[in-house]
Amino acid sequence: MSDLSYAEVSARLQQRWPEHKIEPSLERVRRLVELLGDPQRAYPVVHLTGTNGKTSTARMIDSLLRAAGLRTGRFTSPHLESVRERITLDGEPISEERFVEAYEELAPYLEVVDAEQDHPLTFFEVITAMAFAVFADAPVDVAVIEVGLGGSWDATNVADGTVSVITPVAVDHAHLLGADPVTIAGEKSGIIKPGGTAVMSQQSVDVFEVLLRRSVEVGAQVAREGIEFGVVSRTLAVGGQLISIKGLGGEYDELFVPLHGEYQAHNAATAVAAVEALFGASPETEGRVTTELLQTGFEQVTSPGRMEVVRQSPTIVVDAAHNPHGAEATAATVSEVFQFQPLIGVLGCMKDKDVYGVLEAYEPIMETVVCTRNSFVERSMPAEELGELAAEVFGEDRVLVRPQLIDAIDDAIRLAEENAVALGSGGVLITGSVITAGEARALLVRKPKNEPADRLPGDHLTADHLAADDLPGQVLGDGVGGELPDDELPDNELKGESR
Repeated sequence: MSDLSYAEVSARLQQRWPEHKIEPSLERVRRLVELLGDPQRAYPVVHLTGTNGKTSTARMIDSLLRAAGLRTGRFTSPHLESVRERITLDGEPISEERFVEAYEELAPYLEVVDAEQDHPLTFFEVITAMAFAVFADAPVDVAVIEVGLGGSWDATNVADGTVSVITPVAVDHAHLLGADPVTIAGEKSGIIKPGGTAVMSQQSVDVFEVLLRRSVEVGAQVAREGIEFGVVSRTLAVGGQLISIKGLGGEYDELFVPLHGEYQAHNAATAVAAVEALFGASPETEGRVTTELLQTGFEQVTSPGRMEVVRQSPTIVVDAAHNPHGAEATAATVSEVFQFQPLIGVLGCMKDKDVYGVLEAYEPIMETVVCTRNSFVERSMPAEELGELAAEVFGEDRVLVRPQLIDAIDDAIRLAEENAVALGSGGVLITGSVITAGEARALLVRKPKNEPADRLPGDHLTADHLAADDLPGQVLGDGVGGELPDDELPDNELKGESR
């Protein structure tokens, strides 16, 4: 029986050095895993970095490996509603009990490392080590590990990936990683390890050069989208898309992927190449990738908070895009998949992002934008300030300001219903931040009826639409707040949109 509760563990983690305080060193986390017996070396690792698409690609790889009969561990960040989402076994978040146990197993070693170092271990370093230990204890056959930020100095980089995956590189976290994709690629290339295989999604020529240079330096094999593998064709299908992929070991036709967007097709191609590279690295697994395996694996893929339809009549879509590159992909996907007339946007952004660029990406497709603020107040942009920027891009007559997310959603639904054109239907897109997406899901995604409802957005949403499990504003799911995406850093350890 544990001496600590889940809430107590969450409080202890919250007191640790915040994720956004980056110090370029692996010394602390390396010392911690050394004391634990280097659990990250107990299984093969597929290691992912990039600016956008990491989590979706990691979830695809995870699903494909499970379809092949392997036991998997997956570590991703940030989370949408519960921090337990970051550590999964066989596709499911670990329980509160296992989360507490994992922390307690590490606790004595945390004290040792904190005492030895100039700076205490951060939240992210601790939870990374927790994941490594949980996976070794399970044990898993393969671990799929997503970096928190960057690559070279990220806590996850104490693991050596058999396969290193680099999803598209763009500008984000410029104040930490660099102001241009080439500089950022240099940091992210640090996950490419000697003797491994680097699987690279589509990149600019300059970024490819950086990644190839690193691969040559360490003697890693290379698989590039558009050359060694890629998307052959894609067509829209009900609930997703049907794609054909040229893989490293052959061509795979008629793969149904239940996710929207051309970028998800490219993520799928990258995932296939990563699994092929992993299986090809061992004589026992070579040749195990088949069309049937891929069909089974992709059919089971989900990617919450990524172009996710959370309600109908009117259709409400939640998406975690938080930088211009991601927003452009989301805008293209909405235009391709839906025929919203009109589309009403609900936008809540972090103030350290390129918010103007995000607004410019959405202006052509949104008739009206409702500017709001998520609960992560330390870093979130005030609704009034966001409204001023939006007025510059959209014009004042197309902008509403509603400081509370629940009110913004309510008004967006009303506008979508009232202004729907004949033979058309209005829609709502809630986006701008992983935190905003997570909080919207907590309000809108149905949970079992025996779970208590929390609060209602006006007359449009009912208690049946509320999620009462782990609302995003709480530390480990015990309060109201938000989560963070691949590259949105928070001002507390547990909520970091860049982790």
